[in-house]
Amino acid sequence: MGRSKMGARFLFIGTISLCLVPGSDCAQAQDAPGSTEVLPAIEVVSPGTAARPARSRNAPRATRSTRRVLIYPTAPTPTAGSGMDVDKVAASVNAVGAGQIARTGSLNIADALQQQVPGIIISDTTGNPFMPDIQFRGFVASPVAGTPQGLAVYQNGVRINEAFGDTVNWDLIPTAAIRSVTVVTNNPAFGLNALGGAVNVQMKDGFNYRGAEINTMGGSFGRIQSSAQYGKQIDNFSVYGALEGVRDNGFRNFSESAIRRFYGDVGYRTDSSEFHLNVGVAKNNFGAAATVPVELLQNYWGATYTTPQTTSNQVAYANLTGKVEATPTWTIEGSARVRAFRQKTVDGNPTETERCGADPGLLCFNDDDVPANGLNGVQLANPFPDNAVLGQIDRTTTRSVTTGATLQATNTDQLFGHNNQFMVGASIDSGVTRFGASAELGTIGSNYVVNGSGIYLGPSGEPIAIGPVSLRATNRYTGLYASDTFDVTDRFSITGGGRFNHAHIKLEDQIGTALNGEHTFTRFNPMIGGTYKITPALTAYAGYSEANRAPTPLELACADPLRPCLIAAFLIADPPLKQVVSRTIEAGFRGTSELNIGTLSWKVGAFRATNADDILAIPSPELQGFGYFQNVGSTRRQGIEAQVNLTSKTLQLYASYALVDARFLDALQVGSNSPFADDNGNVQILPGNRIPAIPRNRIKFGIDYAITDAFKVGGDALFVDNQFFAGDESNQATRLPAYAVFNLHTSYQINKTLQIYGRVDNIFDNRYATYGTFFDMGDIPNFANGGAPFTDPRSLSPARPRAFYAGLKATF
Repeated sequence: MGRSKMGARFLFIGTISLCLVPGSDCAQAQDAPGSTEVLPAIEVVSPGTAARPARSRNAPRATRSTRRVLIYPTAPTPTAGSGMDVDKVAASVNAVGAGQIARTGSLNIADALQQQVPGIIISDTTGNPFMPDIQFRGFVASPVAGTPQGLAVYQNGVRINEAFGDTVNWDLIPTAAIRSVTVVTNNPAFGLNALGGAVNVQMKDGFNYRGAEINTMGGSFGRIQSSAQYGKQIDNFSVYGALEGVRDNGFRNFSESAIRRFYGDVGYRTDSSEFHLNVGVAKNNFGAAATVPVELLQNYWGATYTTPQTTSNQVAYANLTGKVEATPTWTIEGSARVRAFRQKTVDGNPTETERCGADPGLLCFNDDDVPANGLNGVQLANPFPDNAVLGQIDRTTTRSVTTGATLQATNTDQLFGHNNQFMVGASIDSGVTRFGASAELGTIGSNYVVNGSGIYLGPSGEPIAIGPVSLRATNRYTGLYASDTFDVTDRFSITGGGRFNHAHIKLEDQIGTALNGEHTFTRFNPMIGGTYKITPALTAYAGYSEANRAPTPLELACADPLRPCLIAAFLIADPPLKQVVSRTIEAGFRGTSELNIGTLSWKVGAFRATNADDILAIPSPELQGFGYFQNVGSTRRQGIEAQVNLTSKTLQLYASYALVDARFLDALQVGSNSPFADDNGNVQILPGNRIPAIPRNRIKFGIDYAITDAFKVGGDALFVDNQFFAGDESNQATRLPAYAVFNLHTSYQINKTLQIYGRVDNIFDNRYATYGTFFDMGDIPNFANGGAPFTDPRSLSPARPRAFYAGLKATF
């Protein structure tokens, strides 16, 4: 990865190779399941220095002493290996490598993150496993528009939170091409939205992956998936490509998934520079079955409620990166990128449209005397039979083009005779989004499928709560950041720095003027921390940092409680929202020891994050399925995290525990669909009430054992505590039950090229739900019970039952 003052540094993946072909280049680059060394490891010349030591570049390598240093990212730069010695990181270290991703047998990165990072859990709010919510310490990165986001996500230095709603579409990340994922905390350099931290994804290239692999797996619920990857270095050049495809019918009705992804990289490097052009495309289609009333689940675990619910995601991107060692102690890095994203959703729902009381031949909206208008503004006639159950099909289209650039400089000159690493950088990201929405009236059949009628709703309601939307949103995010890590002694290092964020958001209504608005948010976020190496095997750390999140264009366009929106579809008005500011403090210990039975690594830490002016999505007490975004005062998320790993030639074991206590700190009255809401549809939040949908306790365990050199077996387990239903901010309703799930896997190396493997997920076939909320029981009859009314307001996202998978992997 370039040359230091004393000589060349080389990039290694510290994992065991699966490529066993003698003489093959790939034998030094492939990753083995269960590998525990997941950070980019570099060789640094001269003992005792983590930065570039001072020595002539022309010194023969054979005369230099070296040591291996694990590098942790300090900013969202595209270059793997850029960052800081992990011993000096004043925060919890969370990392997942390619070997651990491969261990899951999944092309869904969320599965590996949930297994390996103590504070992470996933939930299927969409009802589709490829569109998960990833929750870390009570902060969420979700593909669901309208979910208040709390994590910044980067892929090779490119911010992939979508421009319109900061959503994260995990399905667009090519999993086989991932080299490492780090979950970074206590670092404002990662910019907007890093309230709970940032997920930093580094991709493979032909310098660190050489060889070829084809991997195909199939199994329960019509799952068939395949991936292929190839990497090669030719002198100073490298090429890498990965192609993935998945078909899955899903265990629920209408929950099919089709995924197609490609990632490629072309690189060039010399002793003092490195350049890459990486590109990617994806086209994915999903049936998103969402939550379903518990009364329907009691009859059939694969039941759905109001379909169609489909999502189509497309993306194409290009990222040009460069790294130059301008002097022996100055490194300049930069990137320029462009990303085009398009999403289409089709969502069958109940409707507030009804027959008018005075004239059943006409249609009204939300009240039997308020006209439901067509696109021409004229009240709609009622063409539906008297016994028809009315519904509507909501469609949205989001098209975003984002461009951006980053420039960063790092200096490793000594300061006052002590090692020092100084970093300064700037980034700019600009996005233009065109958003459109429409609502087609229809009827709901006994299978809960909404059949369209070709009649579209125009502006309707008092005040107007629905109608076609055409919005152009422009957002420009600019950041300036700097940090410095100073070695006070060989054991004690301190880090300080901060980032200035400037966010400018402009909304232009393409139909009228109600959505027009222009907003600017600015803030400087500081950070300070330190590490102390108590012994060579034990390090203590502590740090304080701040981060901010500007309201998204989606939230700003739906923030009026008097004019609620059908979240993610019908935007109504543009009142102001305050930006969210998070203040986090964390401290802990970590260490590594060599034992007779293997290498033991462990960590334990505590954190507290307090949000000011937090933003929540509040359901409307007047209109079912509608809502608005609102600042809700202060909230707090605090807890502890502990993890232990044991690694030997034949045994790999991990276990972790995380406690996340998330609470409201201010009294507030909000709308809710809770059965405990008052006559006006509101609940009272009291200071100390727990934030819904955030379980307190998470326990994880996994083991891999090599019975022989060729035959391996393993398993993993997950326990997640109970949680309050979304919408139960007053904590009065029965909680969503805790759940435990157990999985088994095995592999057999047939020869130096072929490996067969298998896995059983949810071996005890537990029936549990990862997410729960409430619904309006009066909207649609319970057709499964002869059309009688529903009697239970709970609605759940059921988890996948027991599933069997088997695959074949060929490595060349």
